Parts: sequence; C-alpha cells; structure tokens
Amino acid sequence: MSDDIDETLDWQGHQVDCEACPHLTLSGAGGCRIGHACVHDRYARRIDRFFNWNPGLADGYVGHPHFEVRAIAAKSANLFLLPPLLGDADETVRWNAVRRLPRRYALQLREDPHREVRMRVATLIDGDDLLPMASDADYYVRLVVARRLAPPLLGRLIDDGEPEVRRVVARRIPEDWLLGMINDHDAAVRLEVAQRLSPELLALMRGDLDWRVRYEVASRAAVGELMSLAEDQDGLVREVARSRVAVRLERGTGASL
Repeated sequence: MSDDIDETLDWQGHQVDCEACPHLTLSGAGGCRIGHACVHDRYARRIDRFFNWNPGLADGYVGHPHFEVRAIAAKSANLFLLPPLLGDADETVRWNAVRRLPRRYALQLREDPHREVRMRVATLIDGDDLLPMASDADYYVRLVVARRLAPPLLGRLIDDGEPEVRRVVARRIPEDWLLGMINDHDAAVRLEVAQRLSPELLALMRGDLDWRVRYEVASRAAVGELMSLAEDQDGLVREVARSRVAVRLERGTGASL
C-alpha cells in the first residue's frame, strides 16, 4: 500500500532518487518502499514508517538537516545521542528527545521558548521541580501545573490571572484554604469553592451574585441560614430554600405549612 499523496519529493522539493540513496539495497529486501517508507521523503508518515522498519539506522540521522527526520529519528536513536538535541532549533525534535531521556533532563526545558514543549515537560516532572512552572507566562502551561502539583503546593496559583486555572485550584487545594477563594471575581470559580465547602461554612456565600452559587448554598447550607434565600430573586433558589425550611418546620412542629 502507498500513501494517498502520489508525489515523492524530498524536503527540498526535489524528486526522490532511489538510485542515489545509500539504502538502495533495503528496497530489494523490503526495508523501504518509494512513496510508502522512505527516509528521504518529505512526508513525516513515510519517514516514520522507514524508521519503524529500520530502527537501527536512526543513529545516523539525528543530525539530518530536515527537522522531520531529526525528530522521528530521535524516537529510535541511541539515548546517548539525544542530549544534544535538547538544544535543537525545532521544538518537535526537542520534545521527542526529552521524553525518552531520564526525567532530570526535562528540567532543562522548563523555560523552553515553545509553549507546546513546556506543556509537555510539565507532564514529566513533579513536586518542587514542577513548582517554578507555576509562574509560566502561558496559561495552559499553568493549567497543566495546577492539575499536577500536590495540593499543598497550589497556594501561588490561588490568585492566578486565568479563571480556568483558578477553577482547577479550587477543586484541589486543601479544604481549609477554600475561604480564601470565596470572593473570587469569577462566578465559575466561586461555584467550585461552594461545591466543596462544608454546610457550616457554605452560608458565608448566601449573598453571592451568581444564582448557581446561591442555589448550592440553598441546597446544602444549614437550614437556619436559609431565610434570606427563601425570598431570593431567582425562582430555583427560592424553591429549594423554601422546601428545606418547610421540611425543617414539619419536623419541628409535626404540621405542614
């Protein structure tokens, strides 16, 4: 089978010349196939297939001028050849190298210029090694960090400028830190906080501007704190608050309102 693309051009746009290839003998032995598995083809799928068939040849291509070849060769090459690739000009090469190396090498790429590399590096390290990345300029890198840092280390992200990061923080920080987030300016963050607060503390949010937060309060807070919500401007909040107050009164008096 060949790929859907009929052309067989190299990375410089020239026609692939099998006769000039140092691996010509591989063709007869089924080690490569024009338009399907070829290290000189400019299409990554064909290069990848070539190294899948001939992983032992990858070492000779980690310095190839075409970044696709270097990046794909890095997936099979000898580990001792990979550290220099951490300084490669292409982010795909850097990532394919670092993900195979011992985790300590990932520390070198915590400030990589490309966000995709930093995002992926954040998945390789943890603990104190990951903590410096909580200040990354890219919000998605910080989002990955917020998902992976141990909860006691999330304090510096409580005031992060990105609401989605703060939402993750609100889901994961120790419970006794939640009160520090009840006045967050984003309603979705406050809702995450409300969903984790104990019924005793939840009443502190009964005056929240967002009806979803007040609904959470009306659903779980101590009934004695719900009188103001029984007259709430939102119908769903009023309904659940009045229902819970009515149940409490029935239990207390034995009579239905």
